[in-house]
This record gives sequence, structure tokens and C-alpha cells, in this order.
Amino acid sequence: MSAINIDGKKIAANKKVEIAQEVQKLKETGVTPGLAVILVGNNQASRTYVNSKQKTCSELGMHSLLIEYPETVSEEELLAKIEELNIDPNIHGILVQLPIPKHIDETKVIETISPLKDVDGFHPINIGRMMTGQDSFLPCTPYGVMVLLEESGISIEGKNVVIVGRSNIVGKPSGQLFLNQNATVTYCHSKTQDLKVHTTQADIIVAAVGKANFIKAEHVKEGAVVIDVGINRNEAGKLCGDVDYQEVSEKAGYITPVPGGVGPMTITMLMYNTLKSAKNSSCL
Repeated sequence: MSAINIDGKKIAANKKVEIAQEVQKLKETGVTPGLAVILVGNNQASRTYVNSKQKTCSELGMHSLLIEYPETVSEEELLAKIEELNIDPNIHGILVQLPIPKHIDETKVIETISPLKDVDGFHPINIGRMMTGQDSFLPCTPYGVMVLLEESGISIEGKNVVIVGRSNIVGKPSGQLFLNQNATVTYCHSKTQDLKVHTTQADIIVAAVGKANFIKAEHVKEGAVVIDVGINRNEAGKLCGDVDYQEVSEKAGYITPVPGGVGPMTITMLMYNTLKSAKNSSCL
């Protein structure tokens, strides 16, 4: 048996077409969705992500604003800029590219962004609304995972889902989104004893641990859906996920590749959230 590849590039491309059409409709009413990205320092990976976000904004007809600061910027100056963007009517989404220098309190930065413009879905108010099943901005990567499954015709209700990883950005919110759709959710992490006991019972596995090729065929039951959120470099320097794709694809029913699986969906859902914020602002 060989798993069906879940093509994140194709699904993201289709979603972008829908978003671009909605953006055009909104622009005809005089509102252009605007995304502000703050980049602190010169981390090359962060710069690559930011460039990709700006390029996608342009492709979809959105306005993008890049604000760059040296690594030495003070917390006070950064928070003041966020407050300024909070009241800028032309900006509908604000994100500060992580990681940021250690002298700046990351929690304070996230909480300073208006929940109405928190298109990353990290603000405690949006997290709380997500937890209670209310409308909110959903974190982009977990949201992208749910859209991948939906577009692939994979049902979630009643399924056993195992999340491997418990980060605030991916692991925890992913589990909550599955729970909101009536799955039975188990979280596994570095303190979990005998990981295989849990993962071999899973109908759906979401791997988000940040360890190259960590999930092997022995962790997966026949026909399971395996979603690989990891982005790592293997010993040869090649991009790979948290799942040993070669092994697991022979046993799983569905699998996401790395690259080309979850990755393209993250920026797509960021654009969706920015569009949603712009629509909300036009109704105020």
C-alpha cells in the first residue's frame, strides 16, 4: 500500500484564487486589505518568510507594509510602533516575525497587537475564543492543517487524533481545532512514555516536534492519515519533515510531503485572516 499524497501546493493555489477574488470585490468597495509585518534583526530564515508573505500579498492584490528594526531596537520603540499600527485604518493585519531578540518580551509584543488585527491568531483573546468555539482568528498553521483535511475529503468527527508536540503555535491549537470538530484528541510530547502505544491507535497523526524523520512506520497504524508539520534539515542538508516519508508513505493512507504539504497553507491562511479582518473593518 502506498499513501495518497495530500498536495498542499495545489490546495493552497486554489484557496489563493478564491482569496484574490474576494480581495477584488472588497477593493471595489474602497477597502484594500493591508498587512503590516515587523522584522527585527537580520535572521535569514525570518527574512525569507517575510519576503514570501510580501510576495503573496502582492499576488493577491493586498497592500503590504514591511517595517524593519535592528536587533538593538528597544522594547518600548517596538511596542509604540504596534500601537500606531493598531489605529491605522489602512492596516488590517499585524504580525511581528518571530523569533525576536531576548531583551524584548515576546508575550508583551503579542498582547500589544489588537485582537482585531491579530492575523497570526496568537493573542490570548483569540486563543480563548478558539478554545470556546467562538469566531476568532485561528493560528495559521493549525488552520491550514484543517483546510488540507477538509479539501481532501477526510472526515474528522469521531476520529482518534494524536498530536505529537505541544507548542503554543502548532501543537496545542491543532488539538483544540480537532476537538472543536468532535475528534478524540491525545497530546504526546517529550515526557510521554511509549509513544507508539498512542500513535498506533491514531486515525490521524499530526507531527510537530521539530525532529527530522522522528515518526517512523512503527509509529503508524495501517491506513492512518499522517500530517507532517515539521521543517528540518537532514544530515545531507536536505529539507525534510518530522516524518520519515519513505517509510511511512508505504503504510499510511494519506500523507503530507515536506516540502509541499502543510507549508504552503500557512501563508495562505495568513492571507485569509487578513482578508477576514478587512471585511470585518468594512462592516464597522
